[in-house]
Amino acid sequence: MRHYITLVSLVLLAVSCGGRRSSSQAAVDSDDAPGATMTFTPAEETPAEKTAEKPKENADSTALMKKALRDLPEEPVFDIVTSMGTIRVKLYKDTPKHRDNFIKLVGSRYYDGTLFHRVIPGFVIQGGDPFTKDSTRIEEWGEGGPGYNIDAEFVPEHRHKRGALAAARRGDFANPAKESSGSQFYLVQDSTACAHLNGEYTVFGETVGGLNVIDRIARVQTDRYDHPVKPVVIRHITPNEQMNRRAKEEEMRAAEGLPPVEKPVITKVSGE
Repeated sequence: MRHYITLVSLVLLAVSCGGRRSSSQAAVDSDDAPGATMTFTPAEETPAEKTAEKPKENADSTALMKKALRDLPEEPVFDIVTSMGTIRVKLYKDTPKHRDNFIKLVGSRYYDGTLFHRVIPGFVIQGGDPFTKDSTRIEEWGEGGPGYNIDAEFVPEHRHKRGALAAARRGDFANPAKESSGSQFYLVQDSTACAHLNGEYTVFGETVGGLNVIDRIARVQTDRYDHPVKPVVIRHITPNEQMNRRAKEEEMRAAEGLPPVEKPVITKVSGE
């Protein structure tokens, strides 16, 4: 099995994705930037996984999801509903490959039941690995994905500020193009600690509500591999219909040359 370096804090030595590699495997690749590194393995499903029976989705719920995903604004807003509260994020229009991929995965309920599998206080919280749905695969946590990468989309204005939404990836030695994971993402808790990641990892969104939920998750007790002792579950991710409808209306007004309508922006979310 291939191993890659996963998230580590600035004050810790690099560790493996599952945290169980030998000391000879644990060093950061020589051409990786010093400090914390985010990585993943974009593994495809095995034949057994492909043929395994999938749980049936609720038809009504799926229909509502598809309806909500129609005619999204250029910068859609989504609610990441976790077992510790809701984090509301906005996706950027100038990182369209990452935006559209996230929308696609949300539409297929890819993230439902996954965990924030790596939590480092004062740094980031990371999730989006489908392997975390299976506790018997804990050795592989941090290595999962949909089987493809996404081209890097570096925008200088999008920096690792507090609440930034960014894509995890493999290290530079194995991934010189700095392609992003097909599904794994992280949310920044501390911008200063993540400053060296600017221009190295694609930032494709930001938190517009629920920063305190990120802080709450970052404070949970973790084991030696940065896994939360009590699982932090992503129950589901859904488009915020009210905010998306307003944004779409503003886009239409702008296209017609009309001034924007001043309306209060709702950022209060569950868990605040």
